[in-house]
Amino acid sequence: MRLQRSPLLAAVLGLITCICVFHTTAAIDIPLEVLSHINIEQLPTITAQSPSSLIAFPFDESFPMTCEAKGNPEPEFRWTKNGQEFDPSLDPRLMKEENSGTFVIPNNGNLTEYQGTYRCYASNKLGTAISKEIEFIVPHVPKFPKETLDPVVVEEGQPFTLKCNPPKGIPPLQIYWMTINLQHIEQDERVSMGLNGDLYFSHAVEKDSGRDYCCFAAFPRIRTIVQKTAMSVIVQTKKSDMSPESANAILERKPSLLTPSTATSETQLVKGEDLKLECIAEGFPTPQVEWVKMGHQLPTKAKVENHGKLLIVPRVEQEDSGKYMCKAKNGLGEAVHYFTLKIEEPPEWVIEPESQLSMIGSEVLIKCSASGTPQPTITWRVNGELLQGAPAANRKVFDDTIALRNAKASDSAVYQCEASNKHGTLLSNANIMIMNLSPIILTKEGEDYSAVEGKGVMMHCNVFSSPPSTITWSKDDSSDSVEGPRLTIHENGSLEIYSVEKGDTGQYTCLAKNTEGSSAIDAMLYVKDPTRIVVAQEDLQILIGTTAQLSCLAEYDKSFSNDFELLWEKDDMKIALNNTENSRYFVEDGILQIINVSHRDQGVYTCVARTPVDRDTASALLMVLDVPDAPEPLLLSEHKSKSVKLKWIPGDDHNSSTTEFIIEYEESQWEPGNWKELLRVPGNHNSAVLKLHGHVDYRFRVSGLNAVGRSLPSKPTERYKTPPAAPDKNPENIKIEGHLPHEMDINWEPLLPIEHNGPGLEYKVSYRRQDVEEDWKEHLVKRHSFVVKNTPTFVPYDIKIQARNHQGWGPEPKIVTGYSGEDFPSAAPENVAVEVNSSVVKVSWTRVHKDKLHGHLGGYRINWWRLRSLAASKKSHEDKHTLTLPGDQNHATVPGLTPFSEYSLIVMTFNGRGNGPGSNQLNFKTPEGVPEKNPVFRVTDVQKHTVSLVWAPPLEPNGILTGYLLEYQLINDTEEMGPLQTVDISNPDTTKWKLRDLEPVSKYKFYLRSCTTVGCGPVVSEECTTTLETSLASIHGGISTQGWFIGLMCAIALLTLILLIACFVNRNKGGKYSVKEKEDLHPDVESQGMNDDTFCEYSDNDEKPLKGSQHSLSREIKAGDSGDSLVDYGDEDVQFNEDGSFIGEYAGRKEKRVSAEIKATIQTPA
Repeated sequence: MRLQRSPLLAAVLGLITCICVFHTTAAIDIPLEVLSHINIEQLPTITAQSPSSLIAFPFDESFPMTCEAKGNPEPEFRWTKNGQEFDPSLDPRLMKEENSGTFVIPNNGNLTEYQGTYRCYASNKLGTAISKEIEFIVPHVPKFPKETLDPVVVEEGQPFTLKCNPPKGIPPLQIYWMTINLQHIEQDERVSMGLNGDLYFSHAVEKDSGRDYCCFAAFPRIRTIVQKTAMSVIVQTKKSDMSPESANAILERKPSLLTPSTATSETQLVKGEDLKLECIAEGFPTPQVEWVKMGHQLPTKAKVENHGKLLIVPRVEQEDSGKYMCKAKNGLGEAVHYFTLKIEEPPEWVIEPESQLSMIGSEVLIKCSASGTPQPTITWRVNGELLQGAPAANRKVFDDTIALRNAKASDSAVYQCEASNKHGTLLSNANIMIMNLSPIILTKEGEDYSAVEGKGVMMHCNVFSSPPSTITWSKDDSSDSVEGPRLTIHENGSLEIYSVEKGDTGQYTCLAKNTEGSSAIDAMLYVKDPTRIVVAQEDLQILIGTTAQLSCLAEYDKSFSNDFELLWEKDDMKIALNNTENSRYFVEDGILQIINVSHRDQGVYTCVARTPVDRDTASALLMVLDVPDAPEPLLLSEHKSKSVKLKWIPGDDHNSSTTEFIIEYEESQWEPGNWKELLRVPGNHNSAVLKLHGHVDYRFRVSGLNAVGRSLPSKPTERYKTPPAAPDKNPENIKIEGHLPHEMDINWEPLLPIEHNGPGLEYKVSYRRQDVEEDWKEHLVKRHSFVVKNTPTFVPYDIKIQARNHQGWGPEPKIVTGYSGEDFPSAAPENVAVEVNSSVVKVSWTRVHKDKLHGHLGGYRINWWRLRSLAASKKSHEDKHTLTLPGDQNHATVPGLTPFSEYSLIVMTFNGRGNGPGSNQLNFKTPEGVPEKNPVFRVTDVQKHTVSLVWAPPLEPNGILTGYLLEYQLINDTEEMGPLQTVDISNPDTTKWKLRDLEPVSKYKFYLRSCTTVGCGPVVSEECTTTLETSLASIHGGISTQGWFIGLMCAIALLTLILLIACFVNRNKGGKYSVKEKEDLHPDVESQGMNDDTFCEYSDNDEKPLKGSQHSLSREIKAGDSGDSLVDYGDEDVQFNEDGSFIGEYAGRKEKRVSAEIKATIQTPA
């Protein structure tokens, strides 16, 4: 009986509060820690039970009827079957478990007597808990009845149905129609099976006749398939005496429904089930079926099967309810059926009763409500009995609520709420415990908590008590409760501190109090520095096959030195670092190295810095760059005689955009297997129209190009051969040359074989003179050159070349101009003049008239040569020099002339044939210049205060020598220079000088330049260091520099030379005298008198470093003089004796040099 809500109920609801400490939806579970402190009685709670349906499959060995429960005292168990008491222990066939309500039904006999609905009761002195009802189902083996079926006789064109009527069994049921030989009956729009298993024929045809239509019913859960007796079908055709047209004709008729048989029907489904509606129609032609939901569109999840005859809406919801219509129609009419769908629901908890722990004297509310369609019925029980059978004075029922006033310990019980409708039942046990208990703190004493500065921390204080305890927290032995905006004490007793600071470190105390007593525990809080990634890897692009490096550097609290971890994850999966030879991942100092990067390495990499209390992460995207994948597939379309369209699908660009596609071709006639580039298109295109040549068997391929490189080529297309055609172009790069004066050579670049466009290629060469009126002269040739003979010298011609093959002529050719053969120019430049400026001369002339050129002007040439030095009386014969000036010019500058010399030059013009005659020879002189540098400059005697210097005059004085400029300065140990001292030597014949009043043991640098009236030449330098004392040995050592000694050596050398000459003349009997031998017989006098132990070193330029290795002076002088040859004396008159031997001037000049040097040495002033 349901009561209306009253003011009394409202007042009760306003006063009653729930004071349970532990909230669960099943039962009050008193923690083991509490039970270890005090023995508290506990209501029974069902912990395990069998499912609502237990099917006794024949292949199972046994069937456990499970019922387990807990409580204090231990519960005792009992069962009911079909509402009657059932004691499993009385049946010896049932197996009973000790201290358990479970019993097992063995599969060793007739199980039918155990079929029924069971319920388990678990009881102790505080109350009783009950299980859900458990239905034990013993399935029978389904069978088709044995029957004799008459054949189904039907006229051709008429509908008929084969009934299956499958036996009942454990679902699901699966039905198949097959022949005796297990061949499936073919189903289509005309023949189909209904949901009930019947086989429907929209109209009969002759091939439907048969004797083995079998219906098979399969029950997978019991692994059983049964077969119905085979059925026969006889289709009667039209009478044979009818006309052939009438005999084969089936009368057309409008549709009618075979199923459903009524105009409307109503379907009820439980929410979540699948809706299946079917309409199977007969008629001819075979009707088509359409589905509509009235006033709405069909649900998006709806699907149509069985050739449109079956509508399925899976997992229906309330919004799927409504009216559906099926319409079967053909050309003669239509038939419809309306379905009304109602969706019902099994019971579902709105408020499930909760277990409660309440104190003695409190008010207790137990609520229970459920929804469903139809509305569920609520049934209350206490300790397994209906409320009406267990009255209590302080218990009232208000609609969906039970109220207990002034609860006593004896009111502790298990309350059951059961919600039922025709689609199911819900059962919930609520344990109501009425007791008082002082606080028991379940959290361990002396817990240590670590928190990160700036983050939060939760310190626990789990309390069990009745009535509920008041929880307070204090710090560092203070009696005051901690409080503040950063602190919160939660209902479960935990203290939460937000944004922890270093000052929060300390000892905390949790105190729990209620009316029955109090309890306290201590906890320690340590505040740590936060873990922070300070160097994080940015997104990285890496080339495939290379090594990627990802960096990560973190800071953390030093107290976690042994507990800190730096991990790497890829796409949220930890990277396993096994550090084996095959591993490609290595981590060292926070750097992750990935060896030989591949495409599978692309992804998001996360660095995880972790301590026991916090962590920080940083992620970076690694993108692997590679050449594009090859485009695939290739497709040819729009085939034309000279073009085809090629399409492709680009391959993966591997993170580097494709910039170009390269199209290549290969042809099978001229260069089979050789791929050549045909076209390039931008990377955002995926097709191209290819211009082709005629008479070529093509195939094509495509490759992609990005910043990394070029992809592999695609697979080639099929071959495409173009038909023959006339040439598309004429020869290019036509060259007209005249190698001989009366011929004109015409050459051109031939067409490539692929450009022939067909067989029979040849060229038509046409030419005519420009300066006279005449017709074109034509010649057909197959080669790519032609010579026109008997032409005038250097006259212009019009020339054109046209290609043709068997298909026709190429386009009209362009006309080019060419000239016949050239001849040598016949005139020389006139009015040649020069303007001399030091070592440079400017030359000018008058141009040769074009009529005298006899060809294309190539330019002008200037030839010049040196006649003599103005300082010498004899002329020399030096090589000629040439300056070529391309183009039409009338002046030029000739550089690099030797000063104080006489030169001669001529000017000529030239064309493609060669040089013309030279101009009249013009002589000119260059002005005086500065001398060349001295070839020899050295120190010969070094004393404490004096140094002797010797030198040789310049080989090319470039004028009249006026004297020498000698300079010297002191150099200290740090290479700093002292003041420069100057000695002006005005006698040009002087080649020796002695410097006095020098500092002892001091380093000096000496500089020498030769001078003319124009100025002084380049400098040579030398260094040496004065001695500490004057050496007597050095005085005697200088004997080699004395004149009498040098004269003696020369006399000895001369005698030796005369003897050698006599020997060689006698031996060779007039043969040539080798210049090399003569040089060997004349030792260089300059090398004599050199002391290898001298402090000084010769330098031929002023750029020599102040410090350096000291070389042998004698070696340098010999190396310098060993180059004497005829070239050195080319500017003098050279004489030869009768047999061609070189004599006289060479030896005389050499002797002059030696004697002059000896003379200069002797005459050097003191």
